[in-house]
Amino acid sequence: MNPDVLAHINGPAPHDLPAYVYDLRDLREHARTIRAALPERVELLYAAKANSDPRLLRVLGDHVDGFEVASGGELTHVRNLFPDMPIAFGGPGKTPAELAQAAEGVSRLHVESEHELHLLTTVLGDRSIDILLRVNLPLTPGPVALAMGGCPSPFGLEPAQLDDCLAVIAADPRLRLRGLHVHLASGIQAPGHLDLAEDILKWARGWANSRHIDLTEVNIGGGMGVDYAHPDQRFDWASFGTGLHRLLRRYQGLTVRIEPGRSITVYCGWYVTEVLDVKRSHGEAFAVLRGGTHHLRTPAAKQHNQPFQIIPVDTWPRPWPRPEARREPVTLVGQLCTPKDVLARRVPVRQLRSGDRIAFAMAGAYAWNISHHDFLMHPAPSVHHLDEAPVPANVP
Repeated sequence: MNPDVLAHINGPAPHDLPAYVYDLRDLREHARTIRAALPERVELLYAAKANSDPRLLRVLGDHVDGFEVASGGELTHVRNLFPDMPIAFGGPGKTPAELAQAAEGVSRLHVESEHELHLLTTVLGDRSIDILLRVNLPLTPGPVALAMGGCPSPFGLEPAQLDDCLAVIAADPRLRLRGLHVHLASGIQAPGHLDLAEDILKWARGWANSRHIDLTEVNIGGGMGVDYAHPDQRFDWASFGTGLHRLLRRYQGLTVRIEPGRSITVYCGWYVTEVLDVKRSHGEAFAVLRGGTHHLRTPAAKQHNQPFQIIPVDTWPRPWPRPEARREPVTLVGQLCTPKDVLARRVPVRQLRSGDRIAFAMAGAYAWNISHHDFLMHPAPSVHHLDEAPVPANVP
């Protein structure tokens, strides 16, 4: 752990916990490394759904080519921060109001169905829009954390449905087809991602040639693997970039977009809390923490142990013995009235005491922003940003 992060974790008083601590310096360097690894013809969009904190987005704005959003609310949020940056709007179930909003301010709209395409024509008025057709290709990405395609799914069109969409596009000059969007899975490491990219581009070029379409753009999505069990093992952006460079030699004139989210911001965030109690039940030790999965939903959503560090606090102001666990497995739980409020299960610890602090790592993506904040109405966590750079006056 960065010493500055550790110092900040030790800083807040207990009543200011839980807290999210974002290391913007680490994020800035990580984003710079990713951008430098990618070939020139690969555009990098950040999927704002992973973490839409304004300060994080401001940092990323210096290193990405644009943002991907999946709702009208995200579109408004990102556009307010970045009036001029390219934004792609994806995701199923877009409402007429969202499609009208997209027509006013996105660089690309990812169309999920023929119905959505027809609906789009009813809200365009005299405006035109650049679109990508999202396709659920019959490709098997292998073992993945989350399958979005290559199987029955609410995402995208089947290849056989594309021709009907082409007919709608041909009949309406306001619809400008720019290419295809093919995001099939999440949790893929670099070698598997390269194999999948090769299969996608081969299929896309063959399909376009058979329809006499000049294919200029393919968005292969995100889904770069993140390993919560091994926080030090990150996605190999260097080899991924090298592989894409070799692959694109066979596809002159084609721009490839990627839209990672989790793999960019997950490492810069920490969820910090304190141990309220250590107790035993039927022979097992439990540490009850301030906060819980209503603040950090990731371990419940992914059914994993969130990696953590114990920050010892040696003072104990109570007159009774300090509850503790020594050299045994401990399950870390929150304050919610449900047995599903588990952040890490049966993790061996050397010593864990009431009053110690816990810093959960890899809390920079799909954490606070996907959690059920209002359940039991506990206080929201405080948010802290570590950064040597000055903050623009208009950024909260």
